[in-house]
Amino acid sequence: MTHQLSAPARLSLGGVALLLVLAGSALPATASPAGTASGTARLTVEEERLDRAAPREILRRSGFDALAPRFARALEGSRGYAQAERAVTRHASALWKRAVDRAQGRGPATGDLSRGDDRPLYWARLALSRELRTWTPRFGLDDRQRGALHTALETSSRGQDDIRRPGRQVKRVLVTGFDPFTLDRDVRIGNPSGASVLALDGTLVRTAEGPARIEAVVFPVRWTDFAEGAVERALARQLPHLDVFATISQGRQGRFDVERTNGAWRGGFPDNENLSRTGTVPVTDPASQPQWTSTTLPYRELTEADTGRFPVYDNTEVTEIPAGADRPVTRPDGPTPGSAARAGGGGDYLSNEIAYRATLLRDRLGLAKLPGGHLHTPVLQFGAGNTDPATGGVTDPEFERNRADIVRQVRALVRTAVGAAP
Repeated sequence: MTHQLSAPARLSLGGVALLLVLAGSALPATASPAGTASGTARLTVEEERLDRAAPREILRRSGFDALAPRFARALEGSRGYAQAERAVTRHASALWKRAVDRAQGRGPATGDLSRGDDRPLYWARLALSRELRTWTPRFGLDDRQRGALHTALETSSRGQDDIRRPGRQVKRVLVTGFDPFTLDRDVRIGNPSGASVLALDGTLVRTAEGPARIEAVVFPVRWTDFAEGAVERALARQLPHLDVFATISQGRQGRFDVERTNGAWRGGFPDNENLSRTGTVPVTDPASQPQWTSTTLPYRELTEADTGRFPVYDNTEVTEIPAGADRPVTRPDGPTPGSAARAGGGGDYLSNEIAYRATLLRDRLGLAKLPGGHLHTPVLQFGAGNTDPATGGVTDPEFERNRADIVRQVRALVRTAVGAAP
């Protein structure tokens, strides 16, 4: 995820006891106030954007506008915390399943928005979150409990509670995507990484080495969630059982990038809550934290294979402060010994951070040979005549074609990575 998510040119969008340590904080994975017992907490920045015209149109044209009212009725009918928790989990899980089914052509295509669109999931999740935040229950509910309900909503609606493990004869792959971002620039925007994981979740791909099952999850574009260990909580129990993993985000225009090196630095670009964070990526056991981690994806095979219309690059560039120096420099061929990270190949935003966190977790779990790393997709663009957020439509033929081509190529790249894995 680069703005790709960092400067506009490269913004991108990081035993049981050991796993719990690596997973980091057990705080709720929500970046905003959890609410109060009376349900009077202010809405988050993301939730407030629901009142704009484009999100309302996206929800209406997908049929996902019906989900929040149903959820609100379920909350109102809850007589205690346990019943409310069941309602939250049920509706959040149903939202994820509905988004996946829609993307993969199952069930009725409610509304006239294309099936492959990732945006209904994002906006419907926020609509459910807003209902939960403003709900006044009939029973006592403290801030900790309300925060736990928000966490349950987040994890279940992002596919994190829906990861299945196939039999031993099937290779296992995990891919991750991101929510839309830079929404104050253009609230209509989608994220091709999110669309890709919806299209891939639960699917089988055939390789010369046999079948592989792909599981997928989506992460928020929020600094705080990452600092609270959202990535590690979702991945720590999965990585030991995988054959391949890939974190995916939107990157540069007109190209895919396999990011060779990830840096331990946050560059401060505002997230979806308009929060900015700059400094070393916060992880557990910082004394053993490296400045750099590396991909173990088969980058040569990925760049050489014919996977689609977009070129695929092996991106080795980083920005570092060399050992003994005090100013950052850009290195086209990776970091030098003893340098301090200022940007990985994928920039200094949350896509670099998820790659850093996932590959650091891989290494700390002793899985150095597990193929895994980050893939940046091309930017998902509207058609040439549909560039004004104030007057343009929420979709157009070029937008749909670009998304379909990116998703198709992500599938081919994942298949290539699985086929090249040892």
